[in-house]
Amino acid sequence: MTQQITVIGGGLAGCEAAWQAAKRGVKVRLYEMKPGKYSEAHHLPGLSELVCSNSLRGDSLENAVGLLKEELRRLDSLFMEGAEATKVPAGGALAVDRELFSNYITQKIEEHPDIEVVREELTHIPEEGIVVVASGPLTSGALAEEIGRLAGNYLYFYDAIAPIVAADSIDYDKAFRASRYGKGDGDDYLNCPMDEEQYHDFVKELLAAEKVEPKSFEKVVHFEGCMPIEEMASRGVETLRFGPMKPVGLTDPRVGVEPYAVIQLRQENREATMFNLVGFQTKLTWPEQKRIFRMIPGLEQAQFLRLGSMHRNTFINAPELLAATCQLKSDPRILFAGQITGVEGYVESASSGFVAGVNAARMAKGEELVVPPAETAIGALARHITNTEAAHFQPMNVNYGLFPPLIGRIKKKEKRGLLAQRGLEALQAWLPKVVAE
Repeated sequence: MTQQITVIGGGLAGCEAAWQAAKRGVKVRLYEMKPGKYSEAHHLPGLSELVCSNSLRGDSLENAVGLLKEELRRLDSLFMEGAEATKVPAGGALAVDRELFSNYITQKIEEHPDIEVVREELTHIPEEGIVVVASGPLTSGALAEEIGRLAGNYLYFYDAIAPIVAADSIDYDKAFRASRYGKGDGDDYLNCPMDEEQYHDFVKELLAAEKVEPKSFEKVVHFEGCMPIEEMASRGVETLRFGPMKPVGLTDPRVGVEPYAVIQLRQENREATMFNLVGFQTKLTWPEQKRIFRMIPGLEQAQFLRLGSMHRNTFINAPELLAATCQLKSDPRILFAGQITGVEGYVESASSGFVAGVNAARMAKGEELVVPPAETAIGALARHITNTEAAHFQPMNVNYGLFPPLIGRIKKKEKRGLLAQRGLEALQAWLPKVVAE
């Protein structure tokens, strides 16, 4: 008799794992603690809630995350199905309406005949049966303690959330529409330009602002890919002009020149009633956020629908604890998926859930487990979290640096295209092993 699978966590990884297992004819019980209990970063009652941004990043194969999304499309990922159904304009990136996305995934999961959704907090890992732990980077309470005992070596870092402003509170006489280098439709972003004096005044206030301090027993370790804006500013007065406030590729049409610095606002929902301050994740206190971010031209009267915040993200030392199949080495009936494994990013979490869900189903059916080819984006990421030096393991977004090198001398400008081509060819050869009947 095929075993039932227990999935802990209704985020991106948990939903993808549950979906892939159920598609393969295995009964799944999915535990999600919302709406009875929320983490400090979650607010929507639905499954697969996107927290710090609505962007799924670049869609081009020139970026490894673009390749990862294409692979997930070909693998019939629920995550990608939902993203395509709820996308909003975002230039060369793929962004979604966060509420519609959550609603879409929730409906698909709840309507699947082989998935039972249990809306309660699971405070322990079942002692028997196949379990996928996808409780996320904000795993709470007794379950976090149990995972800590099970994993032994526990790590953490801090993540920060960017503010969202109401569209009708933006001064459109000061902000202009444009995408960097005219990508997408050419006007997918709102841009708030700053001259040199405005920029330096802004950085000065940012550095002097009051910040939310961590508790005395907590060591702050920021993930480089999601650095708070004030932390970046502390590295040098011009740092932000080479990061989230980079003006390159943007021309203010009213004056015909590139601004000294620019703040980009990305559409947060399909109705375009909300905009996210791109790259402005922060740990400033809420009063300071309102004061300083209203120094931005065009945001002097901004209505903040969500202010930035900081929260602790927890992950296990995956290279030490997990096999390439996502199984816990010390107890192979338990698989881990999502950000708790040390993958960083929405797309990466879904890809991790895909591998765990497929392998959980194969285990339940007595079939041989699979490992994605290292030449693919999904495989390179899986290889990173299970084959990196454990002593220096840190969360990582997918990137072409994780891929096995190409053979021979390759021109730099051709390298990414060839890596993407090789990855898709490897995926195509792997598909027969993992495709759901």
